[in-house]
Amino acid sequence: MFSSNTDIQFYDLKNFTFTQGTTLPSVRLAYQIFNPKAAKTALIPTCFRGRISTTLNFCTGALYDYKVIVVALFGNGESSSPSNTPNFPKRLDYRDCVRAQHALVTMHLGLDHLDTVLGFSMGGQCAYHWIAMHPMMVGNAVIICSSARTSLHNIQFLEGPKAALVNSADYVDGSSRIQGQVPLRGLHAFGTAYSAWLTSAEWFEQELFQAQGYANRQAWADDVGRKRYEDWHPEDLLVMLDMWQRGDVRVAVNLRGENLSLEEALAEFKTRILLMPCLTDQYFKKEVSEREATHLPHGHLAVIPSVWGHLAGSGCNSEDNRWMERRIADFLQET
Repeated sequence: MFSSNTDIQFYDLKNFTFTQGTTLPSVRLAYQIFNPKAAKTALIPTCFRGRISTTLNFCTGALYDYKVIVVALFGNGESSSPSNTPNFPKRLDYRDCVRAQHALVTMHLGLDHLDTVLGFSMGGQCAYHWIAMHPMMVGNAVIICSSARTSLHNIQFLEGPKAALVNSADYVDGSSRIQGQVPLRGLHAFGTAYSAWLTSAEWFEQELFQAQGYANRQAWADDVGRKRYEDWHPEDLLVMLDMWQRGDVRVAVNLRGENLSLEEALAEFKTRILLMPCLTDQYFKKEVSEREATHLPHGHLAVIPSVWGHLAGSGCNSEDNRWMERRIADFLQET
């Protein structure tokens, strides 16, 4: 039986300096540990709009015999974020997340090795940065529906929901409250602009929202594109979106004084890496992962054959979950 030894816990880091220059007297990382007595260890960062409770689908299946540490990215509202930390910077970097996570893993949990780092979407980009910043510490990486560098198309898409929020009538620039009220119109606008890209055109044509229990497209849109955003702080969404847009693993690699192209940077990685794009993902195209895999010395590629688009990697569809679990288990057993 897969179990947790704790509820969500918090690790405090003192005098933490972010990449953009802000130093805060204290920041925190939210995390939860599952299967604590297992010998092998896996780290799973959350994704965009991901909370620890929504990341647990990755804790079972192929990782059933791993000690799994699920850690919340900065900005998600559980770890330090604009919503819970005064003077939190407006600009985040994956390097900030990895530096804090590394302190959690080594200084607080006493680990000097991670058998696997697994991440979906922004969690996958964070996993790429782990490989770049601590190459000797990570044995394997599983990167699902993600990329080493955010594409120009992805950057521009994200400008749509961002503009819908910041230009809404009830949002004030730099503030998330007007007379004590949550800017619901702005949050709903953000979610509506974001929602159509979650899956694929084929998914809508097959009316697969019914597989999630919705009677029709409108019921799905009202929940996924509106209600699920109502407990999100606007500044949390915006700071994470900005980090996603600027995601580029070359920044971490080139800290060593090099000026490598993306292809040259990938060729430096010695970690075994499984890339798992989805055939119909509109955010992180499978062709990008296919190109990345050709430059990774120990890269493996498994394209998820699904019409669920980006959601294929999030655990929404049991058929996709079973397919991924088999591929991940096979990959890890080859170690």
